[in-house]
Amino acid sequence: MPGGSLPPGISRFALAIEYCGSCYHGWQRLAGRSEPTVQAALEQALSFVAAEPITVVCAGRTDAGVHAINQIVHFDTIAQRDEKAWVMGVNSQLPADIRVRWARPVTATFHARFSARARTYRYLVANTSAQPAIAAGRCLWVRKPLDIVAMQHAANFCLGEHDFSSVRGSSCQAKSPVRTLHQFEFSRVNDWVIAELRGNAFLHHMVRNLMGLILPVGLGYKKPEWVRDVLALRDRKQGGKTEAPGALYLVKVDYDQDYGFPVSSKGPFMLSD
Repeated sequence: MPGGSLPPGISRFALAIEYCGSCYHGWQRLAGRSEPTVQAALEQALSFVAAEPITVVCAGRTDAGVHAINQIVHFDTIAQRDEKAWVMGVNSQLPADIRVRWARPVTATFHARFSARARTYRYLVANTSAQPAIAAGRCLWVRKPLDIVAMQHAANFCLGEHDFSSVRGSSCQAKSPVRTLHQFEFSRVNDWVIAELRGNAFLHHMVRNLMGLILPVGLGYKKPEWVRDVLALRDRKQGGKTEAPGALYLVKVDYDQDYGFPVSSKGPFMLSD
């Protein structure tokens, strides 16, 4: 984790960001390209309020179309603003589908990415006979009833430390495909099937590719052990499809309690903490 101190007159702040990713080409700012990104919109709003160029660092870069309830970022600035000013001022400059939830001053030892202990994602599946209207584009629709007992059996093979090459996106830039998955849990709430995954870090497309492995099990096309066998092959070509991004939400990033960040509140896509 980064240490040291900030130069005189420089302050570091952490922000929690909520956004709908439907209209954005992912989190990361794209050099020399015109597609809108969440990072570019946030940095533009922060720079306006700070009256200086601001660059942010995030806890986890989300793909095009993926949403976040509690994305955490940090930035350094010479501007003297209180927490309320960072929240209300920046929100006044942001599009309606991106919002700052809270702001906190942090020490130089805090880093949004490297200080994170774990990240939690949720994947939402509408398991209904008719395609949803209100949630269209923000969930995956599966008409045939899903067997979540079989899905949980398959998901259990993914827990712990593994080489996740079989569910690694082709453009993934991570140095190692080894990750530790602490939680991969399925639950049903009425007509919704919710997958919750918590891990130390995730590879590019890892959650969506894992869902592509698990869903054929829930539909009865594959046995749960198929997931175990595919992971053991360490070959993306042997894996399932990459499921839709609009059903995926970054819902929580864990840090040491010493930072004193607010506890995530429950909302429409926060079915549990």
